[in-house]
Amino acid sequence: MKFSLSLFAAALVAGVSASNVIDLTPANFDDVVGKGKPALVEFFAPWCGHCKTLAPIYEQLADAYAHAKDKVVIAKVDADGEGRPLGQKYGVTGFPTLKWFDADGKEEKYEAGRDLDSLAAFITKKSGVKSSIKPPPAPETLILDVHSFDDVALDSSKNVLVSFTAPWCGHCKNLKPIYEKVASTFKPESNCVVANVDANDEKNRPLATKYDVSSFPTIKFFSTDNKEGELYDGGRTEEDFIKFLNEKCGTHRAVGGGLSDEAGRVAEFDALAKKFFVASADARDSLYKEALSLASSAGAASKHYLRVMEKVVNGTEGYVQKEAKRLASILKKRTLSPSKMDEIKIKANILRAFAEEKAEEAKEKILRAEAEL
Repeated sequence: MKFSLSLFAAALVAGVSASNVIDLTPANFDDVVGKGKPALVEFFAPWCGHCKTLAPIYEQLADAYAHAKDKVVIAKVDADGEGRPLGQKYGVTGFPTLKWFDADGKEEKYEAGRDLDSLAAFITKKSGVKSSIKPPPAPETLILDVHSFDDVALDSSKNVLVSFTAPWCGHCKNLKPIYEKVASTFKPESNCVVANVDANDEKNRPLATKYDVSSFPTIKFFSTDNKEGELYDGGRTEEDFIKFLNEKCGTHRAVGGGLSDEAGRVAEFDALAKKFFVASADARDSLYKEALSLASSAGAASKHYLRVMEKVVNGTEGYVQKEAKRLASILKKRTLSPSKMDEIKIKANILRAFAEEKAEEAKEKILRAEAEL
């Protein structure tokens, strides 16, 4: 029984530590490589720091092709240990060295990036075998290149913020998640676009030259009336970018997404709303007629003010408070489409224009009462 338990424990440990990377030595190398299946082989040394960094990525790579073991091989050789003769045979002078062997064993040195995506892209290109790596979500930022840049950034109907970046740039990598959030926030705004250009890409070099991009990231704003490109030299927080774009585009976007509390509000209607909510029935009729007259030139937002007034005039008791509570609940759940959420937020903002005066009136009564004591 003890023997069986120890065997079970050993099998369990082996299962946990099982790797999809094949270990090659001089004894089995020729039985695997060049036998009808292509192979990516890493020649490493146990003491090598770069090899240690690559190790978990290489394991992920092998896992990503585990479903295709009959079509492609992911392997490694300890070229400073048992596999030293193989390292010498294939001209390995530094660690790690990665080599691609085709189905017949013809070698080719791998010289692309050592990140998972680069390695997987190389194997797929060479073997035609796709990895099981899920593709990253599409970027929120609009990606432009030399072919699409003019159609977007130089469109006179659009305000466009463009970051010129390079894949290797550390500051660009730090900026990317912040910039993605800003792009997502402004996605509903057709005339306020957040875009990016890989200025390190050879085909985009003419754009970098044209717009004086000499360091990364360089951020420029192409407004509807200035297509030379205004250098953005403000802060690089989400709040900084959103404040800048709201001022330049005339939008009311909020940090974290959605609209701010000012969205949809119209000063002239706010003034009427404040008077309306605390006015007598006769005065409300007069204010409603004034609002109708103003609506012809106030734009789409006016319809929400008029609807609230109609509900109150028709005697719908407690409408403002009940509707405000209902809309707040919808906004909190965030289950609707972005465009619908924007519409709800504007309605909630306009309802607040009516309730604010009531709150101010109540506050004044309290202050007067306290003063009389």
